[in-house]
Amino acid sequence: MINEIQKDAESRMQKSVESLHSTFGKIRTGRAHPSILESIRVEYYGSEMPLSQVANINVEDARTLAVVPWEKSMVPKVEKAIMMADLGLNPSSAGTVIRVPMPPLTEETRKGYIKQARAEAEHGRVAVRNIRRDANGEIKSLLKKKEISEDEERQAEDGIQKLTDRFIAEIDKSLEQKESDLMQV
Repeated sequence: MINEIQKDAESRMQKSVESLHSTFGKIRTGRAHPSILESIRVEYYGSEMPLSQVANINVEDARTLAVVPWEKSMVPKVEKAIMMADLGLNPSSAGTVIRVPMPPLTEETRKGYIKQARAEAEHGRVAVRNIRRDANGEIKSLLKKKEISEDEERQAEDGIQKLTDRFIAEIDKSLEQKESDLMQV
């Protein structure tokens, strides 16, 4: 019973950390990376589709992405979708290839992105702590039902706390890495 609670808490904490990593991937660092365009949706025959499902996204060089729609008729729609995405990107098309240059980050935008990264990391920490609270609540309810002893309760809560500490340390390490990426010129 306790092992199930701990495994559930661990998997939920892992998902929180993975979610944070994907959020960090969307924060621009000045270098070209396909994940920057992940959130863009393009109208494709009457329905909204993720950009990655209507075009290939490649890194051309350190500061340029190349987007190649699978159908030539999609070039203007994809270009418009990238412009409308409010990412501060100005694509330019040359035939069937849309080039998306990454503008260099100013000191001010870097600080803004760092602030955003810190806020996202704090959301991740809060999510991990909420999972800890839920797991400890389940353990306490087992104690009330007299399904476990007080010693088992304490051991289980210690195990949950160790998990929490491990995942919060992982979040802090990811944040540190993202901050160093953002501060590189």
